[in-house]
Amino acid sequence: MALETLIASSFEPPLGNEPRRRALVLMGGGARTAYQVGVLRALARLLGERAFPFQIVLGTSAGALNAAYLASHARDGTAAFDRLAAFWSHLRSDQVYRLAAWRLGPPNLLTAGLTLMWQVRRHRALLDAMPLVDTLHRHLDLGRIDAALQAGVLDAVGVTASSYTSGEHWTFFQTHDARLAPWRRPGRRAEVQPLSIEHLMASAAIPFLFPAVPLWVDGHKEYFGDGSMRQLSPLSGAIHLGARQILVIGVGQPQRAGLTARSGGPEEPSAGTIAGHALASVFHDTLQADVEQAQRVSRTLAQLPPAVAALLPYRPVQVLALQPSASLDELALKHVSELPAATRDTLAGLGALETRRRGTSSAAALASYLLFEPGFVHALIRLGEADAMQRAAELRAFFDDDGADAGTRADAHSVR
Repeated sequence: MALETLIASSFEPPLGNEPRRRALVLMGGGARTAYQVGVLRALARLLGERAFPFQIVLGTSAGALNAAYLASHARDGTAAFDRLAAFWSHLRSDQVYRLAAWRLGPPNLLTAGLTLMWQVRRHRALLDAMPLVDTLHRHLDLGRIDAALQAGVLDAVGVTASSYTSGEHWTFFQTHDARLAPWRRPGRRAEVQPLSIEHLMASAAIPFLFPAVPLWVDGHKEYFGDGSMRQLSPLSGAIHLGARQILVIGVGQPQRAGLTARSGGPEEPSAGTIAGHALASVFHDTLQADVEQAQRVSRTLAQLPPAVAALLPYRPVQVLALQPSASLDELALKHVSELPAATRDTLAGLGALETRRRGTSSAAALASYLLFEPGFVHALIRLGEADAMQRAAELRAFFDDDGADAGTRADAHSVR
């Protein structure tokens, strides 16, 4: 998959004498993407005041919101990372979604069912996403993205979404470089379009939770949902756009807490366990394999004799990937009580916050996607900062343009 992209993009016409493009790829994960904010804030400290260090910015789902916000402040240089942190620090769940819960005594299955039925009838999904639309309109100036592109601060900004209509995975990108052309691969498409609030809402439309969003492609309307769905190659967009260095920040971990029993034998999974597992699979399971393959191919190319490498049309890609060093499920478990009352009662009524079972952290995994509250957000930012500082030497080397060749610096230990 990454191999196919590396080979295919290598046969495309060269873009001329230009500096090596560096891309930032931000994965999705609802409120969990506050972790990315911590990594980037630490990066700002490591790099100091300087020009924006990425030429390409791509995002998926809530990562698309982060990408668009950063791109809109790219002319501020590394200060854009601190501006993103300030935005998250003031964010609350009621600025992202609304859930009007029925109240008929203590939380139970009946009231939860009535709540969700009412929500679906009114909003075509379990949650009303209009608060997020309003938040984006108030805090995001998309015109600043175009200004950054025109000024040459950025080469391309893109977001991904999955078409419910055709089943294809799309990358929508904005650029002023005519040499950056759309592409088409099996199951994957790209198109140049000015990014809009609708593109961001489509990318962030978590299945079932948020409604599908209509977008126009190929001259007709299709309905789109979360860009993490069917995203088999998270790095391919950056590679197609000419990136030869990619910093990718995910919000998953190899093993999610709570999927194995802490003591005793296994128990039947609760609704929260199943839902948390399903969302984790949507958001995280493809990133590590994609990074490892891109690194493996790049190392192979870098090890070829120079005379042989000069004859080949392939180019190595340096990939540095950061993901949380600690379980975000466990972290969310400490903050479940911060959920808005309506959300907490509805999840409790469905058994998705069952605390009498050993799968409690998996139930918290489901809640973590909706926990846009200060305690959880600030904990995620602190974790991201700590993880980035632990890998400060790698990050500094990644941004050292006078360092070793890109292919030789990519190694499997970059993935956690």
